[in-house]
Amino acid sequence: MGSEYHSLHIFFFPFLAHGHTIPTVDMAKLFASKGVKATIITTPLNQPFISKSIEKSIISGHNIHIQTIEFPCIKAGLPNGCESVESLPSPDLFSMFLKATKLLLQEPLEKLLLEQHPDCVVADMFYPWTTDSAAKFGIPRLVFHGISFFSLCATECMRLYEPFKNVSSDSEPFVIPNLPGEIQMTSLQLPPYDNSSKGCEGMIKFMQEVKESELKSFGVVVNSFYELENVYADYYRKVLGRKAWHIGPLSLCNKDIEEKANRGKEASIDQHVCLKWLDMKKPNSVVYICFGSLLNCSSSQLQEIAIGLEASGKNFIWVVTKSSEDGEEWLPEGFEKRMEDKGLIIRGWAPQMLILEHEAIGAFVTHCGWNSILEGVTAGVPFVTWPVSAEQFYNEKLVNEVLKIGVPIGNKRWSRSVVLGDSIQWSVVEKVVKRVMKGEEALEMRNRVKVFSKLAKKAVEKEGSSFSDLKALIEELSLLRH
Repeated sequence: MGSEYHSLHIFFFPFLAHGHTIPTVDMAKLFASKGVKATIITTPLNQPFISKSIEKSIISGHNIHIQTIEFPCIKAGLPNGCESVESLPSPDLFSMFLKATKLLLQEPLEKLLLEQHPDCVVADMFYPWTTDSAAKFGIPRLVFHGISFFSLCATECMRLYEPFKNVSSDSEPFVIPNLPGEIQMTSLQLPPYDNSSKGCEGMIKFMQEVKESELKSFGVVVNSFYELENVYADYYRKVLGRKAWHIGPLSLCNKDIEEKANRGKEASIDQHVCLKWLDMKKPNSVVYICFGSLLNCSSSQLQEIAIGLEASGKNFIWVVTKSSEDGEEWLPEGFEKRMEDKGLIIRGWAPQMLILEHEAIGAFVTHCGWNSILEGVTAGVPFVTWPVSAEQFYNEKLVNEVLKIGVPIGNKRWSRSVVLGDSIQWSVVEKVVKRVMKGEEALEMRNRVKVFSKLAKKAVEKEGSSFSDLKALIEELSLLRH
């Protein structure tokens, strides 16, 4: 691939949340590396960290740009400076934020479409209105959900067959009908918009719009690779009849230390300090704990995690984001002193990709966001799964029951808040950390995930499954153009 596509121009329009923006920016870099002109559409406050992420691509001579459109959130009744989901003072403002994106971004986007007339718009699922906006100018729109084929299929089977209506209680398990793998869930684990919960009418209506806009769009791009979830890729395309291309893991477009360190926000720790600390540890001896960019922990949860980590006796890197309670009183007395050689606490943003790829990392305790799962798989690291919201309980099923590369912490309840689900006992943390780090089962999981890691890297290389799907997609868009 390369110069023959240099006249193709694609807009990439990520949702204003780090978990959505990071893979979309990676995708723009990937397309640009194949000779496509890529323009990332974002808002002024989100521009700086995207600029940092694409620095290397620009130096390499790739045709990649950022176009900003104003987001005067005050007009939509949001506090000033709320240009990302992370900057919202409360999760209760999310629906308002979604409405604001349409209200404030649709007109300026259409102006750009008219002026630049790109050949395609890759827009986040949270912008269902972009299908119609692009269609006004005869431009195809691709949908980016940022989730797995497995979750896409599970969500659709839930919508079609509503199995949660046939159980007598929220905690009674049911099998997801027609989904390969006999996957059992309970109503407690479902997003309220997936199980028609009362009080969620607004979100249910919005998800219906998302579904309709997807069916009218040109197709779906998926951050995954065929070998990881081939059964569900086939099911999505052949049984559910969706036009989709798997072009991941997108994170693999970042080749060197700087590029990997510059994904997302400014790290709260120098990557070299972090890597130097890991260099002093034995292979597979460190547990990495991180719950993504949106989740906070309460002081009591943090305390239980800390006691559990200490009791496990394992080395750890722990990325701490805490709720708005101030101070450090959540740490057990003398904890940091006792853990000086054993543990590294990062308060804020961590260079996750670099950490996971280090040979010292032996397991990843995660909230099961799809970016994290895919980065862990690509690095060849087994998981402790701790899902909280969004589609994370589906991802947990994929990791533990289908791929068999993780163990659950045991969280049973979907939570809309940004706090880490149910309360947790330190003894549970100790037990699962030991379980994923040593013994026969741990070794089997590690061996299995190492195989997926090799397959992930092969998928994006010449003639690999993701390489081929990307090539097919670019060729199809080029034909449309002519």
